[in-house]
Amino acid sequence: MKSTHLTGKLRPALRRLNAGAALAVLAAATVTTGAASADTVHRSDRGRLVSVERTTTLTAKEDVAAALAAAGFDASTARFGVDAYRLVYRTVDPGGRPTTASGLLVLPRGGEHELRTVSFTHGTASYRSDAPSAMVRAGFVSSPAITYASAGFAAVAPDYIGLGTGPGLHPWMDVPSETTASLDMLRAARAFVPRTGRALGHDVLVTGFSQGASAAMGLARALQAGDDRWFRLAAVAPVSGAYDFRHAELPALLDGSLDPKSSVLYSAYLLVAWNRLHRLYDSPDEVFRTPYDSTVEALFDGSHTGPQLFAGTPDTLDALLTPHGFEMLRHPTGRLARALRVADSTCDWAPRVPVRLYVADADEQAANANTDHCGAALRSHGVDAAVVDLGVPDFAGSRHLGSNVAGTAAVVRWFDQLR
Repeated sequence: MKSTHLTGKLRPALRRLNAGAALAVLAAATVTTGAASADTVHRSDRGRLVSVERTTTLTAKEDVAAALAAAGFDASTARFGVDAYRLVYRTVDPGGRPTTASGLLVLPRGGEHELRTVSFTHGTASYRSDAPSAMVRAGFVSSPAITYASAGFAAVAPDYIGLGTGPGLHPWMDVPSETTASLDMLRAARAFVPRTGRALGHDVLVTGFSQGASAAMGLARALQAGDDRWFRLAAVAPVSGAYDFRHAELPALLDGSLDPKSSVLYSAYLLVAWNRLHRLYDSPDEVFRTPYDSTVEALFDGSHTGPQLFAGTPDTLDALLTPHGFEMLRHPTGRLARALRVADSTCDWAPRVPVRLYVADADEQAANANTDHCGAALRSHGVDAAVVDLGVPDFAGSRHLGSNVAGTAAVVRWFDQLR
């Protein structure tokens, strides 16, 4: 769910980085009241290709290595050049209504005819052009997919609803729609890949970073449950997730344990996006102080860049939230409590495949207690998931962002061992 380190040396770095690479935060959401269930949409339409566009070709592994190194990612596992495509496909929104979404598919220029698939679900993005499929070169959100493809996998990276070229607004941290968008992106990839002379096998290795970590767990659970007749879950490796918003992430946001600006952005995001999904408040002045009560919702429309969001929000929660806003987040009730139970259930199952949870020391945006709670939830179902300590990785002054870089390097090697 996370963005970048939002204080100190990162502020000038934002001017040099792509907004999605340095921010990876905030967007808006979609009203879902009164909508139909996703099950009412005919399954034959979900995952159907609408369009395909080749966005990038890196002919040789040396080209991939140079591109990944320039983006700050480990290039040592590159074995092949890659072709990248933007897929637009049919799926459903959070209320089950038909819509379209986009995503990035990256294929190796070599290797096996039948490819094993890696699904990578990205961290929080606000600006729709910061989605993986919008990147025409290796960047923070696209480099993981390029890394997996250059190692010989078919890499599938959904943009989620309302990002990339998908219509509407993005329902942030809505695990059900993240799951359907991810599953339908796999179906779209399977439909397209034979046109390249290749095929996708049954196995899917599932990973994701930050917001994408809980999305990865949602997709993994759906695959294990047999929600698709072709694909089957092979392994799960989420990185730096906010798996327990109510009992781990929100307390850390509110008590000052995490980066203050990050806490402002994520608290604002949660209230605005989930209000549109779940109607948490009637008027923004109930939860946001002046002048943000008249400006903060408008920032979350998918058209504002990371620096615009920084400039448009205060540096502390005290300047953002009213007493009622604080109370809602400290003691969730009603619709917010029910929504949190859904978001916080992603580790409440028993994977029958290898599982590893990746985490950085003292992550300044995703409280480490999230991973502790996820591991405990898995153990309650008889699954002792290995926790992999990534140490103190750094990207633009952020351990959280650094964990995406370090986690990608670690996960691709583990997935290679599972071939």
